[in-house]
Amino acid sequence: MGSTSAFNRRDLVKRAAALGIVAVPAMGMLSACAGGGSDSDNKVEKGKKSAKNPLAVNESAGLDVVIFDGGFGDKYAKDAQSEYLKAFPKAEGKVKLTSTQKIQSTLQPRFNGGNPPDLVDNSGAEQMDFGTLVGKDQLTDLTALLDAPSVDDPNKKVRDTLRPGVVEMGQFGGKETWILYYAYTVYGVWYSQGNLRKLDAEYPETWDDMLALCAKAKKKGVAGWTYPGKYPYYLPFSLYPFIAKIGGAEVLRKIDNLEPNAWKDPAVKAAFDAYYELYKKGYVLKGSPGLDHLQSQKAWAEGKALFIPNGSWVENESAQQIAKNPDFDLAVGAPSSLSDSDKMPYGTIWASGGEPFIVPRKARNAEGGMELLRLMLSKKSSQNFIKQVSSLTSLNGGTEGLKLPPGLASAQVALQKAGQNIVNPRMQDWYVALQKERIGVAALGEMMAGRLTPDEAIKKIQKYADDTRDDSSVKKYKR
Repeated sequence: MGSTSAFNRRDLVKRAAALGIVAVPAMGMLSACAGGGSDSDNKVEKGKKSAKNPLAVNESAGLDVVIFDGGFGDKYAKDAQSEYLKAFPKAEGKVKLTSTQKIQSTLQPRFNGGNPPDLVDNSGAEQMDFGTLVGKDQLTDLTALLDAPSVDDPNKKVRDTLRPGVVEMGQFGGKETWILYYAYTVYGVWYSQGNLRKLDAEYPETWDDMLALCAKAKKKGVAGWTYPGKYPYYLPFSLYPFIAKIGGAEVLRKIDNLEPNAWKDPAVKAAFDAYYELYKKGYVLKGSPGLDHLQSQKAWAEGKALFIPNGSWVENESAQQIAKNPDFDLAVGAPSSLSDSDKMPYGTIWASGGEPFIVPRKARNAEGGMELLRLMLSKKSSQNFIKQVSSLTSLNGGTEGLKLPPGLASAQVALQKAGQNIVNPRMQDWYVALQKERIGVAALGEMMAGRLTPDEAIKKIQKYADDTRDDSSVKKYKR
């Protein structure tokens, strides 16, 4: 396939449209409907609060749920729906679960019309901008859910059963929690241990070893890396923790906070130079700039490339291709050490909540939406999710007695090795358009395709960050 054609504004608009981010101005219409009518106008009457019904769900009310039909599919949600109907049999025939990959296209008209679903899995390429939703007051505070008794131990609140950092991820500068991240994702450099064994190699813990292994693979006709060039915001899944490893977690904090010259930190330049070297030396699979996430994963799973930046959902999303190679032995690696002067140790990795669920403020049955989430955070539902999709949930623990598939077992080992050295960048939550359209498509994607140098990419990104910081219409967040 070779490299893609020269980048221009029309390409950006077309790509951004595919990502569902040029529609952000339409999201501004939310403000017009936010003030019309009372929130209670369309709400179902609350039920009676009890030990079995701590959120006071209306037992006979309908429930409208929309799930992102991506790498995790929707069966886990349908199974949780069955648990909901066991708890509230009077709702039989009134619970609707819809699956789609076009979250924003499907739901934006409903938000604008004041009739959103009761629970939304706001994920995927058409993810609605959380900053806009929070800024326009379109979400329900989930504190009631977090303070409710957990399913497995009524003496323990839901918030106390979650993995560290999950509650904080759903907050946007205040005490309110607007998002519940159901999955727990380990990001990094994913690879086949079986394919490395064919090269008599192990995962390279230093960047020099990474380059040496890529050179060895190239001689065998195998690329070192691939990535989804159509969605290059996958690159930060390994690049951001690489930056933190080199310069310390403080560098990512400054980037998230849109601080002046944050992208000009020497650690950013060092990381960009290292990734650009992969392109310059021909270690990236030809045609990668034109691949989407599924195409790049397919090429990688078929052994055409050794490494791919990704999240732990890749085990489920690429399961069919991986199954064709019984010796694949999926694993995840932390960023390789660039030098002895790196500020954080080898093993530093990005892990955080994933698959973000929201309850819209104008949902008819917000209590029902939160109750379904509470049931999903039971050990039974959590283990069902793990077995189905090879990913951890935000429930802290819950893996007892389970035989984990190779990739997930590797992710568990990576988390243990990282210890306290887990980073959690917030750019993709707080500033979706900046992260995907500008940093991803217009800068990193262009750099890895050879159309920008690292210095040029950094200059562009810094300007994008400055423009976002100075844009009064964009709500700002800090950590």
